[in-house]
Amino acid sequence: MSSTQRVLFFVTAWLIVLMPFLFWWNTWFGRRLSEKEVAEYLQDEKKPRHIQHALVQIGESMSRHDAAVRRWYPDVVRLATHPVDEIRNTDAWVMGQDTSGAGFHETLLKMLNDPSPMVRGNAALSLVRFGDASGRAQVVALLQPAQVTAPESGKLTELTTVGTTIHQGGVMAKLDHGGQIVEVHSPITGRLRELSMRAGQSVAAGGKIATLDPSTEQVWEALRALYVIGQPEDIEAVRRYERELPEISDRVRQQAVETEKAIKGRTM
Repeated sequence: MSSTQRVLFFVTAWLIVLMPFLFWWNTWFGRRLSEKEVAEYLQDEKKPRHIQHALVQIGESMSRHDAAVRRWYPDVVRLATHPVDEIRNTDAWVMGQDTSGAGFHETLLKMLNDPSPMVRGNAALSLVRFGDASGRAQVVALLQPAQVTAPESGKLTELTTVGTTIHQGGVMAKLDHGGQIVEVHSPITGRLRELSMRAGQSVAAGGKIATLDPSTEQVWEALRALYVIGQPEDIEAVRRYERELPEISDRVRQQAVETEKAIKGRTM
């Protein structure tokens, strides 16, 4: 191997290691941003993950009662109407970290009518921190399986396998709509429980394609909220998670039991 070839070999090897690191470094929400970066990221409409990164850091500072973070509160309220679901979802969580935030309570109440079920759920969970049970119906909905429907009519060309964990917004199916490939995105983070259609079948717009079970974290947070605001009519939804099934963790099962006890204790 000549000197030039050795140099090219080592440069290529170095790039192979460096590029994944740079991608991880720029997308990892745990990387601490400077105040200048937070200001820039909050306005970066071309990269929604930058906005999310800034919001996550703001939320963490709020949980530490850092008064300096209040300068960003107007941006937090503004982002409640952002067109990207994941940003509104993160934003709803952030507002729950400081119940004294100006405009947070009123904004969260409006978010209970958001088109995204995850945003509605996170807004409802944050409202519990304000001592507000207005989102109880949305919290109970977090315990229910989600139905995935076709956004357009067409023939299904791809489907995710049953049992697969899918993140909110992830592509779980594709369909051919008049020669145009349309992606079907997951409305929640969860596990694909069952498919109602098979690849190659035609589906009408709004037709059911699959059923998703909510993620363990989503269920646990909903059960914790119902521990505080749950009513007797919510017990049936809670009991689904008291069963000893492989897909239900011990932590969730125990929380479900404690939540039912708390609900009954309030109504006796």
